[in-house]
Amino acid sequence: MTCTGRLGPQSTVATACSPNSIGALLDGTWLDPDDGQPIRVPVLAVAIERSLAGIEAELVRPLPLGRRLAVVSDANTSQVAGTRIARALASLGEVLTVTLDSGAHADAATVQRVRTACATADALVAVGSGTINDLCKYAAAKDGKPYVVFATAPSMNGYTSMNAAITVDGHKKSLPAAAPLGVFIDLAVFAAAPARMIRAGLGDSLCRSTAQADWRLSRHLFGTDYREAPFALLAADEPALLAAPEALFGGDLDAMGALARTLVLSGFGMTICRGSYPASQGEHLISHYVDMFAPVDRPAYFHGEQVGVATLTMARIQEAMLDGPAPRVAATSISREALRHRFSDEIGDSCWNEFAVKRLSEQAAAELSGRIADNWGAMCTDLRPDMIPAATLADTMARAGCPQTPDEIGVTSDFYERAVRDARFLRDRYTFLDLAADAGRPTLLS
Repeated sequence: MTCTGRLGPQSTVATACSPNSIGALLDGTWLDPDDGQPIRVPVLAVAIERSLAGIEAELVRPLPLGRRLAVVSDANTSQVAGTRIARALASLGEVLTVTLDSGAHADAATVQRVRTACATADALVAVGSGTINDLCKYAAAKDGKPYVVFATAPSMNGYTSMNAAITVDGHKKSLPAAAPLGVFIDLAVFAAAPARMIRAGLGDSLCRSTAQADWRLSRHLFGTDYREAPFALLAADEPALLAAPEALFGGDLDAMGALARTLVLSGFGMTICRGSYPASQGEHLISHYVDMFAPVDRPAYFHGEQVGVATLTMARIQEAMLDGPAPRVAATSISREALRHRFSDEIGDSCWNEFAVKRLSEQAAAELSGRIADNWGAMCTDLRPDMIPAATLADTMARAGCPQTPDEIGVTSDFYERAVRDARFLRDRYTFLDLAADAGRPTLLS
C-alpha cells in the first residue's frame, strides 16, 4: 500500500503528510471525531510524489484490476501523462487506449461512449482531472468494474469521492459512482498544470467554510445528519493555503502538496459521509446553475473557478444573515408549473422533485420560524467559529489571481443574480440560499 506518508526516496516534500491522515484512513486507524471509532475508506492506495515517472506500473501492480486495462484520457491529458502511463502499464498486461476529445463533457452520452470503448477491459485507468475522472468513475460503477486515477491537475476535489457530477437530460446531478482503488498524484505534473486549473483547485477548496456553514444550518433547522469528520481532515492544511496562495504558482512542491492533500481529503470526506454534503452546498448549486443555463456561446470555465466566485457570494450571504436579527420565514409559494415555465418542462419537473422536499407549507414555516427565534443566538455561536470571513476569502483569491466576479466567469450580473436566486431549486439541500429567500431578504441574493 502506498500513501502520502511514504513518499519514496526521491521526494523532497518532507512534510507531505503531517499529520498522516491519508495513511491512517487507508490503514483504518483514523479515529472519527464524532464517535471515536476508526474509519477505513474503500481506496486501497494513494501516492502523492514529487514524480511518478518510472514507478507507474509499481503503483498499479498490487491492485486487483485484472490484466486488460483501458487507459482513458483526452487529447490534452494524453500528451501530459496518458501516453507515458499506457506505455508503462503495458508490462502488466494488455492496454487499450481511449482518447476523448479535449472538449468532452461529463454527460450521460459521453459516459455511454466510454462504457462502449472500454467494454472488453477488466478495469479503467483514468488519466486526467474533473471530466475524465467523473466519466470513468461513473462508467466503472455502471459496469461493476474497478478503476484507478492518475491525476493531472489540482483542479477539483473529486478524485477520492464516490459521486460523480454528470449532466442528465440537461440537469447536472451528483450521482453515486465507484471509489477508485488507487489515486496517484505527481506533484511535478500538478505544478506544471495551467495556472487556471490550479486556481480552480484552490477555489474548490475554499468552499469548505461555506459548505460547512450550510450543512450546520440544516442540522439546526431540520435535524439533518451532520459530521465533523470531513472538516477535521482538512484542518491541518487549510491555514497554509489561506496564508500563502501565491506559492502554488512558483513551483513550491510543499505548497502544492498541501493543495493535493486538501483535494484528496475533501474527496475522502464525501466518501465517509456517503454523499457530497461536506463539500457541495449553496456555492455548488450556484455553479451548477451556471453550468446548466449559461449562454451556449460562453467560453469554457473550470468548475473550481465558478465555485470560487460562488463561495465568495455564499460567504457574504451567510455573514449578512448571521449579522442580522433572527429571520422569520414564510411559506413557499412557487409551484411546479412555475418551475416548468422558469426552466423547461423536463428540468422544471426534475427541480420540483428536488425542491418539494424542502418546500415550506404555512404550518412548516410557522414551526420553523419558532425554532429559529428560540435558537438563533446558539446557532450563530455554533456556526461562526469555523467560517472564513468573506474578506479573507477575497484576499486569498485576489493574491492567487482567482476570479471573484460574474464577468470573470463569463456571465453577466443579471444572469448571475438569477443563478443566486434560482439555484436553490436544483437540489433538496436546505442552505442559506433557502433561508434568505424564505425570509424575504432578496437583496442578499443579488
